[in-house]
Amino acid sequence: MGAVAKICGLTRPEDVDAAAEAGARYAGLVFFPRSPRHVPTPTAAVLAARVPVGMARVGLFVDPDDALLDSVLAEVPLDILQLHGHETPDRVAAVKARTGLPVMKAVGVASAADLDAIWDYGLAADLLLIDAKPAPGAALPGGNGIAFDWRLLVGRRFLKPWMLAGGLTPGNVAEAIRLTGAQAVDVSSGVERAPGIKDPALIRALVAAAAGEPGAP
Repeated sequence: MGAVAKICGLTRPEDVDAAAEAGARYAGLVFFPRSPRHVPTPTAAVLAARVPVGMARVGLFVDPDDALLDSVLAEVPLDILQLHGHETPDRVAAVKARTGLPVMKAVGVASAADLDAIWDYGLAADLLLIDAKPAPGAALPGGNGIAFDWRLLVGRRFLKPWMLAGGLTPGNVAEAIRLTGAQAVDVSSGVERAPGIKDPALIRALVAAAAGEPGAP
């Protein structure tokens, strides 16, 4: 079973090019100043314009207010909004109604109890991102390079299409897909040579491994 890939936290034109050339299906741009992968709106506009047709442009926000969403969308052509904070299902629905764009909601998982929230978010969001729950006190809600126990998702079904995230690398993504049945994966730190700096070889290897290509790691 293969999966499509989202490469998140793109900060440079060459990283966008590498993700596109590798065959990634989604390009992720981070609008969260505390992240090392944050891109200012003018830079994001340049990067988004570089994304080829057929590759979805995803904007990651953490508890954004309406003013931030309005200002970014006035300059950056995004196809999907990813909410990666403590947004409630009602807020997810409100963002979708305000912007007219599909919304992906990230849900952090550390134990089986965390899976209960996915149902409520599935009623409001268009897509779900099932990610590793950050450790208490962590500075970032994602992109921390940690994984959760993928066995928690064995046999699970969700209301909406979903992506798997958290600690994925070219070396483990095939096993994660095999265990969970994920049809899409989201990777940021696992294809970097430094925070916010992607490695083209790792991107190629990750996308190939996720797709189940022969000879992939």
